[in-house]
Amino acid sequence: MSEPQAAETAGGEEHLDRAIEELRDVLHEDGGQAGAESLGKGNPDLVMGIPVEVQIVLGSAEMPVSELMALQKGSTVSLDRRIGEPVDIVVNGRRIARGEITLLESDPSRFGVKLTEIAGQTAKSK
Repeated sequence: MSEPQAAETAGGEEHLDRAIEELRDVLHEDGGQAGAESLGKGNPDLVMGIPVEVQIVLGSAEMPVSELMALQKGSTVSLDRRIGEPVDIVVNGRRIARGEITLLESDPSRFGVKLTEIAGQTAKSK
């Protein structure tokens, strides 16, 4: 990556980090009333309807193009994670949480992800 591209990516990540912090202030009562006032007088509905892409990442693999081109129906791709390891929950390209695969109680033919960690949050002791 060239220096201008690297600087642009770093600047974009800083901008995204600031935007996320502002949204957290708006959406959490204990956060910041000042942030809420600057983004619509405390109306979180402004951001609640914004669509985001959510991905559950089971794992990844790295392979040469020749192996990729040789894949066909029935091929198995070995991932970098083992059964039982947490999966990543990624929103708009950024990991925000980790979780474990679980069957849905309401429909055992489907599965979901139970959150076990949320990025940036630490466990609060009671």
